Amino acid sequence: MGNAEETRERILEAAMEEFSSYGIAGARVDRIAKNAGCNKNMIYIYFENKEALFATVLRNNLTRVYEEITFTPDDLPGYAAKVFDFAMTHPDLYRLMAWYGLEQKAINLTERTAVQQKKIKEVMDAQSAGLVGTTFTPGFLLTAIMALATAWTAINPFGPSYEPNALKLPNETRNAIAKAVSLIIKE
Repeated sequence: MGNAEETRERILEAAMEEFSSYGIAGARVDRIAKNAGCNKNMIYIYFENKEALFATVLRNNLTRVYEEITFTPDDLPGYAAKVFDFAMTHPDLYRLMAWYGLEQKAINLTERTAVQQKKIKEVMDAQSAGLVGTTFTPGFLLTAIMALATAWTAINPFGPSYEPNALKLPNETRNAIAKAVSLIIKE
């Protein structure tokens, strides 16, 4: 890896920390440059502006999620358990996603929409094949699965407050999430 690529990677790492802590509006390019050990102008050379840098950080991390957590419509409880494990070990990404949710008008992620539509189609196909119940729409099922699987992240106001001991027993919580998903998809 050359110096330019190393600098770019340091910027992305520093930006991940900055954006997951402060969002787009609160993030400071000066702090990113300082933490990356580079000149502020380098950020603008590589990424044009703060919003483009945020979008790059988010895209890179979502791509990593898509690669590391295989979507399995024939095993949605297992998928929910994998999402739970990932969410518990990557709190910075879920904070970044929370900021994206609050500030998404600034960023257009067509790749994310394409992945979501593909998942909806796969659940629809699983419903047609009789593998998943049809009481709920594919979009509702996927929303419920993601809500359950990420309920105990630091950004969620409900999981930790209603069930504060859940994170002390991660295996039991993971199993409860998988069982809940199993019950929901039977309908």
